[in-house]
Amino acid sequence: MRNISVITYRFCKVLSLIALLSACSDPVQYEVDADEQGHTAPTAATIKVNESLLTTLPFNDRKDFDDVKRGFIAGEDNLVIKGPNDTTIWDMSAYNFIKYQGEYGNAPSSVNPSLWRQVSLNNNHGLYKLQDGIYQLRNYDLANMTIIESDNGWIIVDPLTAKETAIKALSFAQQHLGKKPIKAIIFTHSHIDHFGGIDGVLSMLSKDEKNTLQIIAPKGFLEEAVSENLIAGIAMGRRSEFMYGKHLARSERGHVGSGLGKGPAFGTFGLIEPTTLIDYTTNELNIDGVPFVFQYTPGSEAPAEFTFYLPEHKAFCGAEIVSKTMHNLYTLRGAKVRNATQWSAFIDQARDKFSTAELYFGSHHWPVWGQENIQSFMIQQRDTYKYIHDQTVRLMNEGHTPNEIAEMLVLPQSLQTSFSNRGYYGTLKHNVKAVYQAYMGWFTANPAMLDPLPEEETAKRYIAAMGGAELVYKNASILFEKVNELNAEEVNAEYRWIAQLLNQVVFAQPEHSQAKALLAKTYDQLGYMAESAPWRDFYLSGAYELRHGVSDKGRSLSEIKNVLLQTPVHKFFENMAVNLNGIRAEGESLTIKVNFTDLQQQYLLILENSVIRHKIANETTQAGTTINITKPLFIDLIVGDAGLKDTLFGEDLNIEGSKLDLLTFLRLIDKPQGTFNIVTP
Repeated sequence: MRNISVITYRFCKVLSLIALLSACSDPVQYEVDADEQGHTAPTAATIKVNESLLTTLPFNDRKDFDDVKRGFIAGEDNLVIKGPNDTTIWDMSAYNFIKYQGEYGNAPSSVNPSLWRQVSLNNNHGLYKLQDGIYQLRNYDLANMTIIESDNGWIIVDPLTAKETAIKALSFAQQHLGKKPIKAIIFTHSHIDHFGGIDGVLSMLSKDEKNTLQIIAPKGFLEEAVSENLIAGIAMGRRSEFMYGKHLARSERGHVGSGLGKGPAFGTFGLIEPTTLIDYTTNELNIDGVPFVFQYTPGSEAPAEFTFYLPEHKAFCGAEIVSKTMHNLYTLRGAKVRNATQWSAFIDQARDKFSTAELYFGSHHWPVWGQENIQSFMIQQRDTYKYIHDQTVRLMNEGHTPNEIAEMLVLPQSLQTSFSNRGYYGTLKHNVKAVYQAYMGWFTANPAMLDPLPEEETAKRYIAAMGGAELVYKNASILFEKVNELNAEEVNAEYRWIAQLLNQVVFAQPEHSQAKALLAKTYDQLGYMAESAPWRDFYLSGAYELRHGVSDKGRSLSEIKNVLLQTPVHKFFENMAVNLNGIRAEGESLTIKVNFTDLQQQYLLILENSVIRHKIANETTQAGTTINITKPLFIDLIVGDAGLKDTLFGEDLNIEGSKLDLLTFLRLIDKPQGTFNIVTP
């Protein structure tokens, strides 16, 4: 999955039908033709843009629709999976409104027809036979679970995101294929939708199966699987609400899919330490009688990732280095930029190394059969990332800025008409900016951008310079009414400009309900035109929050408690350090020794100069306070499952030295909830 720091997502119920904006004095009124969440009807201009796309792509090519159904064994009608507290974490029936018919499809006017094609393909659910000995479960979660038959049982590839979805998927496979021992589990990469359901699989194993189970993952897997979720997880989680349409209804004017699949499932997440790591030097294994040839691909779609080839099956698992979409060099939730040339080179390496493949299957989407088809698919993906990299750098060296390059660059016709290269998840514009960022960072070298004012202050000054909020709003309203008169090629740019104008009004005067309403309506139109599912969800989520305000439900660390239990201790302390409130900590000087009694590990935490450092300690290390605690209790304390005062002064925690110092130390650690504003100041 693209890097999803996906741990931090948790879908919540749709707010009430007539929810009001919590941040403004006057509610944003729904238009007469609005849906239940307030999303307005597509304008004539939006309809014109979407219809114009129908003549630019080969919509009469039905091969994907044949491949996506090939090997179908069975599915579950109206599949709904429940998670903690009886919450619904997966509901395929919510997407029953998505149908695809005829040469051009029947895309509603509120959905880009190319995206509608993709989400229709991603709507196919069930158990599939790819060839003898290889099966795949799709749409039990965002990712696929693949089952490979071995001499004495099954090898599971990517056990989904959540315990609950993994149990449901594996149970369904056992119902139709019979129950066999699980001999190994393969994590193809370090994104949670490919390992988070491990506890579900483990819960279905016998004691003997667990004792002999192999867990195979790429080198660096454990470190990468937990790092971003602790350090930047709160901010990523908030942005992920927009990227995956957390609050949007599943409807023709709401969330229709993510481009990779339908969306993330957020139930109970787990993690386990691998028993076998694959790197450049360890690339062949025999797993319960099945020969595997691995390709180690770190720094491609994930920091820790591999693909593999099954020579006896002539089957190539591409993990996520190739997908039925252009992928992200930069992901909207936020992540480290990915290396385009390295990614392209890994695809080329796999194409050569596994050139005899007759079957391709991946972590998402549907398979490809036939050597020629697989080679063509991989060549196009390979050259797409290489072209984006090389042409961005060329234009960068000519002095163009990232925004300019994003407007200038187009893929050659041979690449842009392939549906598997379309921007359903990653996009050309954002990948261009990612390449620029990788080399040049955020600064474009324009001195005006060297030390710009922050957004809210900039907005106030712009609005004042343009004659005030009312005048800017009036002009934006006039522009919006005239968009219908423009050619299809001009519409998108005009809506983008209107959004920029109104965004300044909202940031200068957040109580301006008319500007919010028109900005929300503009975001609706931009969302309806977007070919990228994350772009659509971002626009429509922005519109949603302008109308309804920000949910007061943030992230709870207890949701990832099982992951934290497997997290190396030093990662906790790194996270603690970035959450220290430096202003309140000024002048404090404290030392805390933490003795993990169950791990026989000791650490010294040092607070001085408003920073926290940690280092390994021992019995002779001196500290103002020493706490003797088990790792699980420490986690309960951090995630809030154990009360601070009750724990500090209870019998389960032994404290030597000043309890007051420890209490002071812990109270200096902020606990951000991820409920900050995005579309308002």
